[in-house]
Amino acid sequence: MKIEKPSSKPERAFFSSGPCAKRPGWSIANLPIFTLGRSHRSKIAKDKLKELITLSKSLLKLPNDYKVGIVAGSDTGAIEMAMWSLLGATGVDILGWENFGNDWVKDAVSQLKIKNLNVHKADYGKLPDLTKIDFNNDVVFTWNGTSSGVCLPDANWIKDDRKGLTICDATSSVFAMPMDWKKLDVITWSWQKVLGGEAAHGMIALSPKALERLKTYQPNWPIPKIFRLAEDKKVIEGVFEGETINTPSMLCVEDCVDALLWIESIGGSEGAIKRSKKNLEEVKFFVKENKDWIDFLAEKENTISSTSICLKITDPKFKKLSKEDQASKLKTINQILEKENIAYDINSYRTAPAGFRIWGGATIETTDIEKLLPWIKWAYLTNLNV
Repeated sequence: MKIEKPSSKPERAFFSSGPCAKRPGWSIANLPIFTLGRSHRSKIAKDKLKELITLSKSLLKLPNDYKVGIVAGSDTGAIEMAMWSLLGATGVDILGWENFGNDWVKDAVSQLKIKNLNVHKADYGKLPDLTKIDFNNDVVFTWNGTSSGVCLPDANWIKDDRKGLTICDATSSVFAMPMDWKKLDVITWSWQKVLGGEAAHGMIALSPKALERLKTYQPNWPIPKIFRLAEDKKVIEGVFEGETINTPSMLCVEDCVDALLWIESIGGSEGAIKRSKKNLEEVKFFVKENKDWIDFLAEKENTISSTSICLKITDPKFKKLSKEDQASKLKTINQILEKENIAYDINSYRTAPAGFRIWGGATIETTDIEKLLPWIKWAYLTNLNV
């Protein structure tokens, strides 16, 4: 089928789901450089690190009694730190409905070897049965499935009188989705998602309940230095004061502060959430008009992510192709879109069903998504020959 080639192109073709697009108007020339070349232990660097922590906590409106710290290894390092430092005191319920959640399942099963362990899994596009969670145990889960585009609709399923900790990998939901912090005892995220910051740095927030666990329980397994939140049941307070365990990139720190100040300028986390929701609404309109060949990977509307917006091809002719041929066809489409400077890196995650994944976080302009979508349709209908 031949359709007219669109003429209007996105101003920015950056739609990757991580690292994500920089904020509108970003320039490296705008970043302060007075902390570069300084020791991260110097007062000037620690003050900048503490500024980042304070800004993050303030903009997210985290409870005053929660502690926030900067850690190594992006969100992966942060969630691993939480699991290695906190789990084992009680049983564990762990949820996995896409690639990253399933990685945390592997850690619990194969690495930490948790004995009293309940694993709740679901296929791509679905959530596990949340009514089966045992809140006498610690509960580990992602808020948003970055590789599936399936997110939790709310935190109503989490009990207020839970005995265990709730440990939430929130990397592609923080600053993009409303979250009930009091239902979460550990929250982890990175700079490279909704903030559009650089990779390799993670954030962790701990509730008083999680901090108490560190003071009263010590796991029986060895904990690598990079994952230690406590020493001999004493919380390492420096983590929450800008005294990072390893050396951070001060250029990345300056870049993240720049992103946070931009979030502040658009109305804080509420403004960022509004922008992300608007991006999703644009894609919803497109899907509604093209149901004959494309749809959301998420099966229920209230679980559709507004950040990692995952789309699947529903065209019966396409579905008859082998997985290898589907992957080949979609690779061709993505190459065309990249060559035209329309979209970079919108291929679905390697373990997910064949389709597209469009980042819709706050740093993306809705007008760019509006211009992108007709190009996806044009590339699909004119180049697949199915």
